[in-house]
Amino acid sequence: MIHKKHSAAFKLKVALKAIKGEKTMAELCSEFGIVASQIYAWKKQLEEQGESVFADRRAADQKNEIDRLLRIIGQVTAERDFLSRALGH
Repeated sequence: MIHKKHSAAFKLKVALKAIKGEKTMAELCSEFGIVASQIYAWKKQLEEQGESVFADRRAADQKNEIDRLLRIIGQVTAERDFLSRALGH
C-alpha cells in the first residue's frame, strides 16, 4: 500500500469540510479519494489543535530571543575572561 503525502492546506480543507457536516463521510471520502479514518483523524487534530493558530507567539519569540542573547553574553564573557588572563590583567 502506498501512502500519499498530503499538504497541510489539503488536510485543513478536508477537516473543515468534515467539521461543517454539509456532506456525509462517504461523500467526503469519494470527493477527496481518502479513507474515513484519515478524515476523522484530521478533523480531530483540527478540533484539538486549532486554537494554536490564534495563539500569541510573542511570548515564545521573546523567550527565544532572551535565550539567544544570554548565549551571546556568556560567549562574550568567556572571551573577555580569556583575554584578560592572557594579557595578565
